[in-house]
Amino acid sequence: MRRIKVLIVEDSIVFRELLVQNLNRDSEIQVVATARDPFEARDAILKYKPDVMTLDVELPRMNGIEFLRKLMPQYPMPVVVISSLSDKVFDAMSAGAVDFVAKPAVSNRSQLEEFIQSELIVKIKIASSAQISNTKKSALLSQQHSLSDKGKNKIVAIGASTGGTEAIFHVVKGFGKDIPGVVATQHMPPGFTAMYAKRLNDQSQLVVKEAQTGDMVLPGHMLIAPGGDAHMRLLKVNGVYQVEVKRGPKVNGHCPSVDVLFDSVAKSAGRDAVGIILTGMGGDGAKGLLAMRRAGAKTIGQDESTCVVYGMPKVAYDLGAVEYQEKLSDIAGRTYALLNRM
Repeated sequence: MRRIKVLIVEDSIVFRELLVQNLNRDSEIQVVATARDPFEARDAILKYKPDVMTLDVELPRMNGIEFLRKLMPQYPMPVVVISSLSDKVFDAMSAGAVDFVAKPAVSNRSQLEEFIQSELIVKIKIASSAQISNTKKSALLSQQHSLSDKGKNKIVAIGASTGGTEAIFHVVKGFGKDIPGVVATQHMPPGFTAMYAKRLNDQSQLVVKEAQTGDMVLPGHMLIAPGGDAHMRLLKVNGVYQVEVKRGPKVNGHCPSVDVLFDSVAKSAGRDAVGIILTGMGGDGAKGLLAMRRAGAKTIGQDESTCVVYGMPKVAYDLGAVEYQEKLSDIAGRTYALLNRM
């Protein structure tokens, strides 16, 4: 089997060598080159033609985000960003990166090696199968839509993984202040979800925040499940929707899990909900979306042509969970159309 050729772009010699040693231990990966800055990286790309590049955001001579913006139009390739806790990572995703991992704030070698083995290697393998031509489709402008009285007092639930930060952003940009309450689970490391929520809040018409137990799900508002060791569930208490964020084991390898959110929406909202499953590897959310559809909810899956990774939506579609399969640019419009008929 052909190994995945990886280029490492990292200015720290210690971390760079640690990456090389640990990635090369995997039988499916081969580090073909390393680079200390974007200029060395450009030369290595031309010479070695890597399948995947890992990229630090903070680099000498040119930062990683600027490098991505210059690189992707000429040499589109899967990029996994390695970032400290900073909202700059979302600029990197907007510039065309496939995914990101949080660089551990530790100097302990065994913990760093555990991070590489359990997180980075998984992301590299997923990135190697990503559809890079789809990473920039979110740049398309969304039309604004309006909600009739029929569409009020409903719930919109969204789940996504790889490529999902930009996909969710694109869908939400198509929502107006009249959209019913939105709840979303995006697979993301702890700490980043609060920054992501702020970014959506600043750049959309919705009021967006990282969810806490007891938060009410209000029209024109969006709650995002916090990354870490807790799942977010929808509850209906005295006729009012609210969320519960509670610690629990991983489901489908994820915490928070899309399946956990969708299952709770099926139970609490039933036919008064629209479920949306977006780009991502694996099958998290597929069974939950099926539970929503069986409970009478309307369901939407992102189509293959606009997914960065057509994994989660495909599994959901194959299960019969997806009622409407749509291009990313059409999902907001479909959501409004369904709400207006409910």
